Amino acid sequence: MKDPAMTSNNAQASATTDRRALLRGMALAVPALGAAGLAGCASAGAAGGTSGGTSNTSNASNASNASASSDWQRHASPEAAGFSSAKLKTMEAALYPLETSAMMIVKGGKIAWSYGDLDVSSYLASARKSIVSMLYGKYVENGTINLDRTMGELGIDDIGVLTAAEKTATVRDLLTARSGVFHPPGSPGSTAGAPARGAHPRGSYFYYNNWDFNVVGAVFEKLTGRTIFAAFRDELAVPLQLQDFDFSRQRMLGYKPARSQYGAYHFFLSCRDMARLGVLMANGGKWNGQQLVPANWVREMTTTRVTPAQTRMDFGYAYLWWKPGEVRTAPAWRDSFLALGNYGQNILVMPANDVVVVHRRYVSDEFAIARNLGETQIDKVGVSNDQFMKVCDLMVAAMA
Repeated sequence: MKDPAMTSNNAQASATTDRRALLRGMALAVPALGAAGLAGCASAGAAGGTSGGTSNTSNASNASNASASSDWQRHASPEAAGFSSAKLKTMEAALYPLETSAMMIVKGGKIAWSYGDLDVSSYLASARKSIVSMLYGKYVENGTINLDRTMGELGIDDIGVLTAAEKTATVRDLLTARSGVFHPPGSPGSTAGAPARGAHPRGSYFYYNNWDFNVVGAVFEKLTGRTIFAAFRDELAVPLQLQDFDFSRQRMLGYKPARSQYGAYHFFLSCRDMARLGVLMANGGKWNGQQLVPANWVREMTTTRVTPAQTRMDFGYAYLWWKPGEVRTAPAWRDSFLALGNYGQNILVMPANDVVVVHRRYVSDEFAIARNLGETQIDKVGVSNDQFMKVCDLMVAAMA
């Protein structure tokens, strides 16, 4: 299923195989998840192969479904996709000082421009959250998940016990990072300076806390009876024909010793496979005539719920997707939404122009695992949100 234009050499493939074998050996076993269980999201360190607002009127009707085969197609030239080659060269030059390892621009389901190693899978960091929001859609639509159920109703508690007020937080509050639960998270990646517990009531204050996001995964597994990774494999990876997906590399991770019983569900995907997820979203959740994510949910999860003033950033926030078009007002940014991951693991969807942009900064599995287990305090230089958005501004300027 490899794209001939982007196939890795044999040495690289061998090294990848060796690394994966090593990491599989490091995985901790997790019992199979029952219909009411929380084992998958509560147990950190397990591989996937083991554990089984503002209205958004997305212009899905203009989105092409051209990426129907297992291999990517390319436009004959950037100009054929509506871009200026010269201006894209200017954009590319802006990448040279950065830690970018891969980047892709897709227009109408075909590659318009690419840079780096598109087929190398690595750590997604917080871009994982947007993927889980996609998985929620089917189960919200069929009534399995009710976004207005509270933590108390769902039996969600944690180390040190949640207060009665904290247990009034709803699933919807978790999806918008406004739970009012400022319990220490089970994994790194939250905004520094957590408010004191009880400082803000549910639904009133945006705080980017991995406690909320990790519990989103636990709620999914409890109510659906499926692990995050099995659901992703069956409901997205297989029908999208992801080319580089390795089920055994997906894993639950969290601090040891545990600070919370809810670990983080971490994905390890390639640039070109992330782009398929973006194209699916640009298509309103449809792929090859099959509605993989309900169209209504695509609109719901990408509708602004939290303003930039409330996020205290240059983005609004929806259901686990960021909203750059709340600040950037050029027509190309209308209804756009963005998955952001630490170090520069990003998926930008621009429905107004049927454009998807994926950006990667390679992080080794070994480092990602050690950091999430709390085994190292070392950090790496990444591509910041501001640097990525400046590159995207140059990409928009290259649109004919």
